[in-house]
Amino acid sequence: MHPAMHTDTERCVRAVQSKDARFDGWFFTAVLTTGIYCRPSCPAVPPKPENMVFHPSAAACQQAGFRACKRCRPDTSPGSPEWNARADTVARAMRLIQDGVVDREGVPGLATRLGYSTRQIERQLLAEVGAGPLALARAQRAQTARLLIETTALPMAEVAFSAGFSSIRSFNDTVREVFALSPSELRARAVRHGVKAPATPGVLALRLPFRVPLNPDNLFGHLAATAVPGVEEWRDGAYRRTLALPHGHGIVSLAPRPDHIACRLSLTDSRDLTLAISRCRRLLDLDADPVAVDEQLRADPRLAPLVDKAPGRRVPRTVDAAEFAVRAVLGQQVSTAAARTHAARLVTAHGTPVDDPEGGGLTHLFPGPRALAALDPGSLAFPRSRRTSLTTLIGALADGTLSLGVDSDWNEARARLAELPGFGPWTIEVIAMRALGDPDAFLPTDLGIRRAATELGLPSSPAALTARAAAWRPWRAYAVQYLWATGDHPVNRLPIP
Repeated sequence: MHPAMHTDTERCVRAVQSKDARFDGWFFTAVLTTGIYCRPSCPAVPPKPENMVFHPSAAACQQAGFRACKRCRPDTSPGSPEWNARADTVARAMRLIQDGVVDREGVPGLATRLGYSTRQIERQLLAEVGAGPLALARAQRAQTARLLIETTALPMAEVAFSAGFSSIRSFNDTVREVFALSPSELRARAVRHGVKAPATPGVLALRLPFRVPLNPDNLFGHLAATAVPGVEEWRDGAYRRTLALPHGHGIVSLAPRPDHIACRLSLTDSRDLTLAISRCRRLLDLDADPVAVDEQLRADPRLAPLVDKAPGRRVPRTVDAAEFAVRAVLGQQVSTAAARTHAARLVTAHGTPVDDPEGGGLTHLFPGPRALAALDPGSLAFPRSRRTSLTTLIGALADGTLSLGVDSDWNEARARLAELPGFGPWTIEVIAMRALGDPDAFLPTDLGIRRAATELGLPSSPAALTARAAAWRPWRAYAVQYLWATGDHPVNRLPIP
């Protein structure tokens, strides 16, 4: 972890002088002599230390009057892993802002979700991130606008409103201020640099950045092996799935590349772009800091060979926490194939049909809690106790007594899940790991984990393994990925093209 790294001037200067990409997104360098701000890995000649000042966010740089560097494009660097590794109010606020809550509900909506006054939220964000919620949302709108300007042929007025701007004037002013170019100049520059809109109309082609290394095997292997027919598929070297979004729906294709994730995104309403990107990044754990994670896990001599063999494992997460919770119950004590079959039946009976614009096999959105509230428990082909677990979960999600959103308090969510019938430690922790995004979730009772522990000479009893795993904190969810990867299961392998 790097608490308030932007305040450690000496460390920041060293990172900039060495062009260390590991710190992209942790802090930003503003250059007093040029008025621009950069990511630490900017390829330009590093400025003199006396001309550098450091900020914790792109929004803070913009608020201080600096514009984005045209070479390193700091506004597109990976997000700070701090917001995914923490569960306090500021981290929850940042996750909500990344999901576009301020644009949809305003600052009062953000504060209500967090249970604080708007003044308290603004004060906490200013103290830690250097910018309030409106400035952070504005910076995100600017980044969304840039994506639409450079990767689509949409008219500028449509770009402005799709990115969340309330007027053409505020759109023009913000783009000029942040990028030192007008929207039309930004588009012309992208064309000169060979950026082209996809051949398929309505499809956006994006590059999702991440910190290296990234091992795609278990990440995409897990998603492909557990894919629910009609909602997810592996096709032509990419994981594809449908997305239920506030203004419509989308279909995304995600394919691993050495230095980015190739993303093809089709939306029925372009206002959902920010949220769709945020969900895809969360699904693939793209804002993780793999060097910090692997460094700590490698300190255990039993884990070190696993880390050295295939560093950079991520935790496969989800685009919809409620969907994952339902699927976790469907997967209790059954094979991966049986879990997919149960989920596919729910999708066919209760999911919303959609068209796949690229001719794939995606046919439905996964049904939400309200749609599933109408299901007949007698139609479920599994034991009565699990039917009760599923219907109780769906009811709690539908009436709001259980919240698993990005604003959730992880410990409170665990306590709520524990109150539901049939929710033992394994189910609760797998939901905490993949739906809530807790990087320290741990599954000591999992059969695959216990088998791996035995093979590696680690304690195999849950209590003893939990005691040993204390040294892996706060990254135990990543240790789970390395331990699972010792098994011969399709979730650990990229599908053969």
